[in-house]
Amino acid sequence: MAELITGRKTLEQLAAMRECGRMLATIYKEIHQQTTAGMSELDVNELVARRIREFGAEATYLTDEVNFPGVICISTNDQLVHSPPTEYVFKKGDVVSFDLVIAYRGMKTDSAFTMVIDEEPKGAVKHLLKTTEQSLYSGIDAISGAGTRVGAISSAVEHVLEKGKLGIIRELVGHGVGLEMHMSPEIPNYGIAGTGPVLQTGDTIAIEPMASLGGEQIVTEGDDWTISMKDGSLGAHFEHTVLVTEDGAEILTKL
Repeated sequence: MAELITGRKTLEQLAAMRECGRMLATIYKEIHQQTTAGMSELDVNELVARRIREFGAEATYLTDEVNFPGVICISTNDQLVHSPPTEYVFKKGDVVSFDLVIAYRGMKTDSAFTMVIDEEPKGAVKHLLKTTEQSLYSGIDAISGAGTRVGAISSAVEHVLEKGKLGIIRELVGHGVGLEMHMSPEIPNYGIAGTGPVLQTGDTIAIEPMASLGGEQIVTEGDDWTISMKDGSLGAHFEHTVLVTEDGAEILTKL
C-alpha cells in the first residue's frame, strides 16, 4: 500500500504561503534584474536580506535549525547547490544558481533558479538551463490533483532530462514544504509513474530538478556546505513550491 501524505492546511496557512511565495518570486525578479558583473555574492546576499526584512518575512537559513552562513545559497559555475555567499565577484558569463527559503506567518516557501551573468545563455549553457527548467514544469504538469503519485512527477522530470542528454543529479531530491523547510514526501528527479507516495489536496511540495552538462556525481566541498559537480561540469537548478489542488496544481512561488 502506498504511503499517504496528509498535508491539509487551513485557509490562513495557505494564504500565508501564497503571500510568502509572491515575496520570494519578487526577490528573484529583482536578483535577475540587478545582478551584474562586478557585484559579489555577498552583495546579492545583502540585497536579499534587506528585502526579506522589508517584507516582514524571515530568512529560514539563518534559523537555529539550519544555521547557514547567509540568507541565500549562491552556487557559481561547477558549484551546484548549498553554497554560502562569498566575496567572489561575478564575471560576465558566470552560470549562477540561487536557492532561497523564506518564512511568513509561520509558513515557508522554497524556490531556485539559474541564470547567466550579463548575457543571454547560448550554446550548451542555453540547452542546460532551458532543459532543466522545462523538466521542472513537466513535473508540475504531471500533477493531476488528489491521488497523484510522486512517481508521476519524478518520471516526467527524468524523461525531459534524459531526452536532453543531461546528467541527472540523483542524490538530491525535492521535498514537502510548509510548516518546515523539509517535510515528507521526498520528490526524486527520477522514478516510475504509478509508484510512490500518494498526494492529496492541500499538500505543498518543492519540486527541484538539478542537472549537469557532464556526469551525475557530486562532491561536498571543505566548507561542509557547497555541493559541486565532481567532474567540474556546469550545473543548473530550478525549483518551485507547488500546492496540490483537487484537479491539478498551483505554483506558489511565481508572480
